[in-house]
Amino acid sequence: MSKLLIVGTVAFDAIETPFGKTDKILGGAATYIGLSASNFKIDSCIVSVVGEDFPAEDLEMLKSKNIDISGIEVVKDGKTFFWKGKYHNDLNSRDTLVTELNVLANFKPIVPDHFKDADVVMLGNLHPSVQLSVIEQMEKKPQLIVLDTMNFWMDNTWDELIEVLSKVDVVTINDEEARQLSDEYSLVKAAQKILQMGPSYVVIKKGEHGAMLFDKDNIFFAPALPLEEVFDPTGAGDTFAGGFSGYLANTGDISFSNMKNAIIYGSNLASFCVEKFGTERMTTLTKDDMQERLGQFRKLTQFEIEIP
Repeated sequence: MSKLLIVGTVAFDAIETPFGKTDKILGGAATYIGLSASNFKIDSCIVSVVGEDFPAEDLEMLKSKNIDISGIEVVKDGKTFFWKGKYHNDLNSRDTLVTELNVLANFKPIVPDHFKDADVVMLGNLHPSVQLSVIEQMEKKPQLIVLDTMNFWMDNTWDELIEVLSKVDVVTINDEEARQLSDEYSLVKAAQKILQMGPSYVVIKKGEHGAMLFDKDNIFFAPALPLEEVFDPTGAGDTFAGGFSGYLANTGDISFSNMKNAIIYGSNLASFCVEKFGTERMTTLTKDDMQERLGQFRKLTQFEIEIP
């Protein structure tokens, strides 16, 4: 089976939305990516760090999803990364109330030997130098390297970010981040400028308004599925990235045409993530759930029209 290497945070979140709030629950980019990618027939491994306070049952849950956790370092007497946030009524904006880096502050990822030949590498949102160190540990060039990043790294680690961007195949960012990275308001112009930085593909996530895929010659747009209820958007972007990278690892086809399918699979999985708080919905997802919702996506996007 193809191998997917996932690098990112395994963490605690405390979330408040207009529909309720939680105490500390399982979160982190790598957690969402891993759970999403576990819906495909691939071998996946998470590289991350947690403290001794991290529940053993959460690690066992990840193992039960056929996720290799040998790359998750448990720091003795350490505390796990913690984030607390409150979403506004539109669920598109939020305030960060608490960020405790804890063991993440000194995280130096170590790729397990048996995943140094991974076919696809998914670099979750981390310091660019950490992302670069993972690329440098790979013993053979992966078929595909996907990178996620954010405004904070653009503001504070510009040179390191530009360096790692030159070494990846796909970058996934939201529309605000694309505009900041490129200094262009038009997303079409923004994508073309980002492509010149090194990636062959740019994925721009637009939340409830879908996602866009660009290469130097093509553009594809996939809508998000309109949902009756959205409880918690935390992790939706990472769930999208897990579906996107997991599907590509499973198929082994990194053409633009197949990436369009990967965008749909990513959007499909992200639509489940937002239905419950945290990772709850992703831990109970079934293949039948996925297939039924893919049918809804097909109805949403297919139409016939006569062109005179």
